Amino acid sequence: MSQIIRSKAPLRLGLAGGGSDLSPYSDTYGGYVLNATINLYAYCTVEVTDSGKIEINAYDADCFKSYVSASSLEIDGEASLIKGVYNRVVKDFNLQPLSFKITTYNDAPAGSGLGTSSTMVVAILKCFVEWLGLPLGDYEVSRLAYEIERKDLGLSGGKQDQYAAAFGGFNFMEFLTNDMVIVNPLKIKRWIVDELEASMLLYFTGRSRSSAQIIDEQKKNTSSGNQNAIEAMHRIKQSAVDMKLAVLKGDTREFARILGQAWEDKKKMASAITNPMIQEAFDVAINAGAVAGKVSGAGGGGFIMFMVEPTRKKEVQNALSKLDGFVMPFQFTDGGVHGWKIYSSDDVATFKK
Repeated sequence: MSQIIRSKAPLRLGLAGGGSDLSPYSDTYGGYVLNATINLYAYCTVEVTDSGKIEINAYDADCFKSYVSASSLEIDGEASLIKGVYNRVVKDFNLQPLSFKITTYNDAPAGSGLGTSSTMVVAILKCFVEWLGLPLGDYEVSRLAYEIERKDLGLSGGKQDQYAAAFGGFNFMEFLTNDMVIVNPLKIKRWIVDELEASMLLYFTGRSRSSAQIIDEQKKNTSSGNQNAIEAMHRIKQSAVDMKLAVLKGDTREFARILGQAWEDKKKMASAITNPMIQEAFDVAINAGAVAGKVSGAGGGGFIMFMVEPTRKKEVQNALSKLDGFVMPFQFTDGGVHGWKIYSSDDVATFKK
C-alpha cells in the first residue's frame, strides 16, 4: 500500500492595505490589510517512497530534479520553496532524512500578484503536516511559512499571503511588532459577496513580474524616512479600515472609491509599481465603463482588479480582450489550506489497470 498526501491552498486578492505588512513599516507603525481568497489554488502532492531519494517535480518553478535523501538539501536557486520547507521541517522536528516524490503546480503564473509563492509554501507545508502529524494549526503554519520564505530563503515580501492561504475567506489582518499577526475573519453576508463578484473584474496583464525589486524600493523609502512614501503608506493602511466597513455594509460604491484612491497612493510607494502597459489597461477599462482599479500585489504587472457597474461588465471585458492579457473568471472562497491522505495500492493510486 502506498501513501499519498495532497493539499491545496487558495490564492488571494489584496483588497486594501497591502504594503503596510512589510518591515520596517509594520515594525514601526503597525499595518492593516484586508484580503480575500479566491478559487485559484496552489497544489501539492507528496508520494511516500522507500527509494532513498527525493524526487521533485515543481511545474510552477519548471524544475524537475532528483536528490539522494539527506537531512538538508542545498538551496541553489532550484525548487527553493520545496527545499526550504523540507529543510526546516526536518530540522525543527528532529527527523531522519525522508524519501518521497513531490509535485507542485499553481492555477496562476508566478509573479501574478495573487501571492503564488507564499501560497505554495503553505500548501507544501500542509502536506508535511498531514503526512507526519505535525502539531501546527493555522497560525503556526502561517508563521513557519513566513519564516521559511522571508528568513531562511531571504525572499522579499510581506506577511499577509501566508496567513490568507492558511485561513481563507475575507480577513482583516493586523501586523504588529515582533512579527506578531492577528487575523480577524469577517462574516460577509452572501448577497454582499455576490454583489462584489458581480462588480469585480480580474484582468491578467499578460506579463508576470518579480516583486522583489519593487518591495525592496518600498522598504528603502520607509527606512530612509521618505515622507511622501510614508504618508502614502499611512493612507493605504487606513484604506484597509475604511474598506472593511464598506464590505461589511455592502457599499460597493464606497469600495470602488477606496480602491481607486489606494491605487493612487500605491503608485507613490515605488517607481516600478506602474508602467505604460498597466496604464494602457487602466485607460481601456475606464473608457469602457470601469469605475476604479488597482493592481493586486506589489505591482509592475500581474493581475488588475477593476470595479465595474455589473450591467457594463461585458463592455469592459470586450474592450480589454483587445489587449495582450485576458480576463480571469473568479469567485471568492471561504476555506483556507487543507490536506488529505490517500492509502491505496500503487495501481489505483496511479490510475493504472
